[in-house]
Amino acid sequence: MKSSWKSLLGLANRAGKCVSGEELVVKEIRQQRAKMILLAEDASANTRKKLIDKCTYYQVPYYIVPDRIELGNAIGKEQRVTVAVIDNGFAEKLKKLIDQ
Repeated sequence: MKSSWKSLLGLANRAGKCVSGEELVVKEIRQQRAKMILLAEDASANTRKKLIDKCTYYQVPYYIVPDRIELGNAIGKEQRVTVAVIDNGFAEKLKKLIDQ
């Protein structure tokens, strides 16, 4: 994974197309607004299971990123365990960058 996904995530966040924090992300998934989820590899087993189960149930693609510090830095915030992208355009571009 290159760092270009991080600058795109930062851009998406500044455009107001990201939601971070476990509870808010779960809410976006439930309301089917989340287009993709980024989950930190160092998330607790509980959080990880909860988010992956929700993503699977609501058919939201999710990606595991290296750690919470990197994920938080990408959106210019403190540590973040999970971030939801709520815009199709940003989500599609991020998927391409992360899949590279």
